[in-house]
Amino acid sequence: MNIIEYADAEMMAIDVANELAGELRTALSHQDRVLFVVPGGTTPGPVFDALCDADLEWDRVDVLLSDERWRPEVHVRSNTRLIRERLLTERAAAARYLPLYAQAETPEMVLAELEANIGPALPINILLLGMGADMHTASLFPGADRLEEALDRHAPLLVPMRAPGADEPRVTLSARVLDGAVSKHIMITGDQKHAAIERAHHMRPQEAPIAAVLSGATIHWSP
Repeated sequence: MNIIEYADAEMMAIDVANELAGELRTALSHQDRVLFVVPGGTTPGPVFDALCDADLEWDRVDVLLSDERWRPEVHVRSNTRLIRERLLTERAAAARYLPLYAQAETPEMVLAELEANIGPALPINILLLGMGADMHTASLFPGADRLEEALDRHAPLLVPMRAPGADEPRVTLSARVLDGAVSKHIMITGDQKHAAIERAHHMRPQEAPIAAVLSGATIHWSP
Protein backbone atom coordinates (compact mmCIF):
# COMPACT_ATOMS: atom_id res chain seq x y z
CA MET A 1 0.00 0.00 0.00
CA ASN A 2 1.50 3.30 -1.14
CA ILE A 3 -0.04 6.60 0.08
CA ILE A 4 0.51 9.73 -2.03
CA GLU A 5 -0.44 12.95 -0.26
CA TYR A 6 -1.57 16.12 -2.08
CA ALA A 7 -1.89 19.71 -0.94
CA ASP A 8 -5.56 19.87 -1.93
CA ALA A 9 -8.33 17.97 -3.70
CA GLU A 10 -7.97 19.93 -6.96
CA MET A 11 -4.30 19.00 -7.29
CA MET A 12 -5.14 15.39 -6.49
CA ALA A 13 -7.87 15.24 -9.15
CA ILE A 14 -5.58 16.59 -11.87
CA ASP A 15 -2.72 14.28 -10.95
CA VAL A 16 -4.92 11.18 -10.70
CA ALA A 17 -6.58 11.97 -14.04
CA ASN A 18 -3.17 12.30 -15.71
CA GLU A 19 -1.97 9.04 -14.17
CA LEU A 20 -5.09 7.16 -15.24
CA ALA A 21 -4.84 8.54 -18.78
CA GLY A 22 -1.23 7.39 -18.98
CA GLU A 23 -2.10 3.91 -17.75
CA LEU A 24 -4.97 3.66 -20.23
CA ARG A 25 -2.66 4.61 -23.11
CA THR A 26 -0.09 2.04 -22.02
CA ALA A 27 -2.71 -0.70 -21.72
CA LEU A 28 -4.16 0.19 -25.14
CA SER A 29 -0.72 -0.16 -26.69
CA HIS A 30 -0.63 -3.81 -25.59
CA GLN A 31 -4.19 -5.07 -26.19
CA ASP A 32 -7.24 -4.46 -28.34
CA ARG A 33 -9.62 -3.42 -25.56
CA VAL A 34 -9.09 -2.13 -22.02
CA LEU A 35 -11.43 -2.37 -19.02
CA PHE A 36 -11.58 0.73 -16.82
CA VAL A 37 -13.58 0.38 -13.58
CA VAL A 38 -14.68 3.51 -11.72
CA PRO A 39 -16.62 4.38 -8.56
CA GLY A 40 -19.72 6.45 -8.03
CA GLY A 41 -20.00 9.08 -5.30
CA THR A 42 -18.87 12.69 -5.28
CA THR A 43 -15.08 12.37 -4.80
CA PRO A 44 -14.19 11.12 -8.32
CA GLY A 45 -16.28 13.74 -10.15
CA PRO A 46 -13.40 16.22 -10.63
CA VAL A 47 -11.18 13.37 -11.88
CA PHE A 48 -13.79 12.50 -14.50
CA ASP A 49 -14.04 16.17 -15.50
CA ALA A 50 -10.29 16.24 -16.16
CA LEU A 51 -10.09 12.79 -17.75
CA CYS A 52 -13.01 12.87 -20.18
CA ASP A 53 -11.15 14.92 -22.79
CA ALA A 54 -7.89 12.95 -22.59
CA ASP A 55 -6.43 12.23 -26.01
CA LEU A 56 -6.58 8.46 -26.22
CA GLU A 57 -8.50 5.80 -28.16
CA TRP A 58 -11.64 5.81 -26.06
CA ASP A 59 -13.48 3.66 -28.61
CA ARG A 60 -11.35 0.75 -27.36
CA VAL A 61 -12.10 1.41 -23.68
CA ASP A 62 -14.83 -0.39 -21.75
CA VAL A 63 -16.10 1.59 -18.74
CA LEU A 64 -17.72 -0.26 -15.84
CA LEU A 65 -18.86 0.88 -12.40
CA SER A 66 -17.48 -0.91 -9.35
CA ASP A 67 -21.03 -0.95 -7.96
CA GLU A 68 -24.47 0.49 -8.59
CA ARG A 69 -27.57 1.41 -6.64
CA TRP A 70 -30.62 -0.44 -7.94
CA ARG A 71 -32.20 2.65 -9.49
CA PRO A 72 -32.89 3.62 -13.12
CA GLU A 73 -30.04 5.68 -14.52
CA VAL A 74 -32.18 8.83 -14.65
CA HIS A 75 -32.60 8.66 -10.84
CA VAL A 76 -30.67 11.23 -8.83
CA ARG A 77 -29.00 8.43 -6.79
CA SER A 78 -27.84 6.45 -9.83
CA ASN A 79 -24.08 6.12 -10.21
CA THR A 80 -24.64 5.64 -13.94
CA ARG A 81 -26.13 9.11 -14.15
CA LEU A 82 -22.93 10.57 -12.68
CA ILE A 83 -20.76 8.61 -15.11
CA ARG A 84 -22.78 9.71 -18.13
CA GLU A 85 -22.75 13.36 -17.06
CA ARG A 86 -19.08 13.67 -16.06
CA LEU A 87 -17.00 10.89 -17.62
CA LEU A 88 -18.73 9.65 -20.79
CA THR A 89 -18.61 13.07 -22.44
CA GLU A 90 -16.14 14.90 -24.71
CA ARG A 91 -13.69 12.39 -26.21
CA ALA A 92 -14.66 9.75 -23.63
CA ALA A 93 -18.17 9.62 -25.14
CA ALA A 94 -16.70 7.08 -27.57
CA ALA A 95 -16.07 4.55 -24.77
CA ARG A 96 -18.33 1.50 -24.43
CA TYR A 97 -20.32 1.55 -21.19
CA LEU A 98 -21.09 -1.79 -19.50
CA PRO A 99 -24.15 -1.32 -17.29
CA LEU A 100 -24.67 -2.76 -13.81
CA TYR A 101 -28.40 -2.06 -13.93
CA ALA A 102 -31.22 -3.52 -16.01
CA GLN A 103 -34.92 -2.88 -15.70
CA ALA A 104 -36.06 -5.36 -13.06
CA GLU A 105 -37.49 -5.24 -9.57
CA THR A 106 -34.39 -6.77 -7.96
CA PRO A 107 -30.76 -7.36 -9.03
CA GLU A 108 -31.21 -11.13 -8.65
CA MET A 109 -33.72 -11.21 -11.51
CA VAL A 110 -31.14 -10.05 -14.11
CA LEU A 111 -27.81 -10.94 -12.50
CA ALA A 112 -26.93 -13.63 -15.05
CA GLU A 113 -27.64 -11.21 -17.91
CA LEU A 114 -25.39 -8.54 -16.37
CA GLU A 115 -22.58 -11.03 -15.71
CA ALA A 116 -22.73 -12.35 -19.27
CA ASN A 117 -22.17 -8.81 -20.55
CA ILE A 118 -19.29 -8.07 -18.18
CA GLY A 119 -17.44 -11.39 -18.10
CA PRO A 120 -15.79 -11.19 -21.56
CA ALA A 121 -14.27 -7.77 -20.70
CA LEU A 122 -12.45 -9.01 -17.59
CA PRO A 123 -9.92 -8.81 -16.03
CA ILE A 124 -9.84 -5.16 -14.98
CA ASN A 125 -6.92 -3.20 -16.39
CA ILE A 126 -7.27 0.01 -14.39
CA LEU A 127 -9.36 0.31 -11.22
CA LEU A 128 -10.32 3.49 -9.38
CA LEU A 129 -12.09 3.16 -6.05
CA GLY A 130 -13.21 5.33 -3.17
CA MET A 131 -13.69 4.44 0.49
CA GLY A 132 -16.22 5.42 3.13
CA ALA A 133 -15.36 6.37 6.70
CA ASP A 134 -16.71 2.92 7.69
CA MET A 135 -13.98 1.40 5.47
CA HIS A 136 -16.40 0.11 2.82
CA THR A 137 -15.49 0.22 -0.84
CA ALA A 138 -17.73 -0.37 -3.86
CA SER A 139 -20.83 -1.85 -2.13
CA LEU A 140 -18.80 -4.08 0.17
CA PHE A 141 -20.24 -2.75 3.42
CA PRO A 142 -19.44 -3.98 6.95
CA GLY A 143 -22.54 -5.81 8.13
CA ALA A 144 -24.05 -6.22 4.64
CA ASP A 145 -26.16 -9.31 4.06
CA ARG A 146 -23.88 -11.01 1.51
CA LEU A 147 -20.49 -9.58 2.46
CA GLU A 148 -18.99 -13.01 3.23
CA GLU A 149 -20.00 -14.25 -0.22
CA ALA A 150 -18.57 -11.15 -1.89
CA LEU A 151 -15.25 -11.59 -0.06
CA ASP A 152 -14.90 -15.30 -0.83
CA ARG A 153 -12.06 -16.20 -3.20
CA HIS A 154 -14.57 -18.21 -5.27
CA ALA A 155 -17.16 -15.41 -5.36
CA PRO A 156 -19.18 -14.78 -8.53
CA LEU A 157 -18.45 -11.70 -10.61
CA LEU A 158 -21.39 -9.76 -9.19
CA VAL A 159 -23.05 -9.89 -5.79
CA PRO A 160 -26.38 -8.25 -4.88
CA MET A 161 -25.97 -6.40 -1.60
CA ARG A 162 -28.29 -5.00 1.04
CA ALA A 163 -26.79 -3.10 3.94
CA PRO A 164 -28.11 -1.47 7.11
CA GLY A 165 -28.99 2.14 6.38
CA ALA A 166 -28.86 1.72 2.59
CA ASP A 167 -31.90 3.16 0.83
CA GLU A 168 -31.99 0.54 -1.92
CA PRO A 169 -30.42 -2.77 -2.95
CA ARG A 170 -27.04 -2.58 -4.65
CA VAL A 171 -25.05 -4.72 -7.02
CA THR A 172 -21.28 -4.84 -6.68
CA LEU A 173 -18.24 -6.42 -8.25
CA SER A 174 -16.92 -9.02 -5.83
CA ALA A 175 -13.66 -8.51 -3.97
CA ARG A 176 -11.78 -11.06 -6.06
CA VAL A 177 -12.71 -9.26 -9.28
CA LEU A 178 -11.71 -5.87 -7.86
CA ASP A 179 -8.49 -7.18 -6.36
CA GLY A 180 -7.57 -8.84 -9.66
CA ALA A 181 -7.10 -5.48 -11.37
CA VAL A 182 -3.72 -4.92 -12.99
CA SER A 183 -3.55 -1.39 -11.54
CA LYS A 184 -5.45 -0.25 -8.43
CA HIS A 185 -6.01 3.33 -7.26
CA ILE A 186 -8.00 4.47 -4.21
CA MET A 187 -8.97 8.13 -3.70
CA ILE A 188 -9.82 9.49 -0.25
CA THR A 189 -10.09 12.91 1.38
CA GLY A 190 -9.93 14.14 4.97
CA ASP A 191 -8.09 13.15 8.13
CA GLN A 192 -10.79 10.68 9.18
CA LYS A 193 -10.39 8.55 6.08
CA HIS A 194 -6.60 8.77 6.20
CA ALA A 195 -6.69 7.31 9.71
CA ALA A 196 -9.30 4.73 8.64
CA ILE A 197 -7.26 3.37 5.74
CA GLU A 198 -4.19 3.09 7.98
CA ARG A 199 -6.27 1.02 10.44
CA ALA A 200 -7.79 -1.07 7.66
CA HIS A 201 -4.33 -2.23 6.59
CA HIS A 202 -4.19 -4.25 9.82
CA MET A 203 -7.82 -5.45 9.89
CA ARG A 204 -9.77 -8.35 8.44
CA PRO A 205 -11.86 -7.60 5.31
CA GLN A 206 -14.99 -8.72 7.17
CA GLU A 207 -14.47 -5.70 9.46
CA ALA A 208 -12.83 -3.36 6.94
CA PRO A 209 -13.78 -4.45 3.40
CA ILE A 210 -11.28 -2.04 1.81
CA ALA A 211 -8.56 -4.35 3.20
CA ALA A 212 -9.50 -6.90 0.52
CA VAL A 213 -8.09 -4.67 -2.24
CA LEU A 214 -5.22 -2.83 -0.52
CA SER A 215 -2.40 -5.10 -1.62
CA GLY A 216 -0.42 -3.30 -4.32
CA ALA A 217 -2.87 -0.37 -4.40
CA THR A 218 -1.88 3.29 -4.67
CA ILE A 219 -3.75 5.50 -2.21
CA HIS A 220 -4.32 9.12 -3.23
CA TRP A 221 -5.16 11.40 -0.27
CA SER A 222 -5.85 15.08 0.18
CA PRO A 223 -7.05 17.02 3.24
